[in-house]
Amino acid sequence: MLKSKIKEKKRKLEEILKKSGKILIAYSGGVDSTFLLKMAVDCVGVENTGVFIEKSEVDSDSEIRFARDFANSLGVKTFFVKSSKLDDCNFSKNPVDRCFFCKKELFSKMAEFAKKHGYNAIADGSNYDDKVDYRPGSKAKSLYNVISPLQMAGLTKEEIRLLSRRIGLPTWNKPQMACFASRIPYGEEITEEKLKRIMKAEEYLYTFGLKIVRVRDYGNLCRIEVAETDFKKILKNKEEIVEKLKKTGYLFITLDLEGYRTGSLNKEILMDSR
Repeated sequence: MLKSKIKEKKRKLEEILKKSGKILIAYSGGVDSTFLLKMAVDCVGVENTGVFIEKSEVDSDSEIRFARDFANSLGVKTFFVKSSKLDDCNFSKNPVDRCFFCKKELFSKMAEFAKKHGYNAIADGSNYDDKVDYRPGSKAKSLYNVISPLQMAGLTKEEIRLLSRRIGLPTWNKPQMACFASRIPYGEEITEEKLKRIMKAEEYLYTFGLKIVRVRDYGNLCRIEVAETDFKKILKNKEEIVEKLKKTGYLFITLDLEGYRTGSLNKEILMDSR
């Protein structure tokens, strides 16, 4: 049975969505935005729900395919836009507020589409846990009156997974995803070459049945983050992994002994802000 606390948060989410009216959702195909999309369809109807999917160099092809397929399975109107983040030097130079420029571009496009197609609200899938991490992209929301219903309802990632499982969503146990630019330390230029080798490395590492993988790119060195319970899988196959990742362009292959942490490259920024 669902705890009363989670039930109350779900009821609050339903109220928020019903009040929003016709809603356009920034959809990535991840755990949070998939749950938000399904709840929106249930609350305001498929005819009043739309999704906006953006594909750029920093996004996973498989994630975008899933997003399009799932949105189509629900029958919601889908707006698909291709963009080039690397054309914007505010993004490619990789400053600490990189995400602000990315989200600003996304939300400005969504605002245009919303106005043109009669949507009352623009929403993203930010959850309550996101308040703790360093999220410069969230500042762009206020510029275009973007709402975050999951966050407003107080729903955490764990609670969203629980609710997703309960309503039968395929994403309930999906690994947490983030754009591939987040694998590159701030101040280091984001290039197509770096993004491609990160993508290839992570795609390969997932073939070992790992729960979650992050390949942090430091030029000729990569720092692999996986769940501590998956260390044995990495070490058991270390020779093969080293050989493969060297072929993608790395000279030094390391395993982070602290294991996977959300936004590990944000640690210094969060410490400096205290």
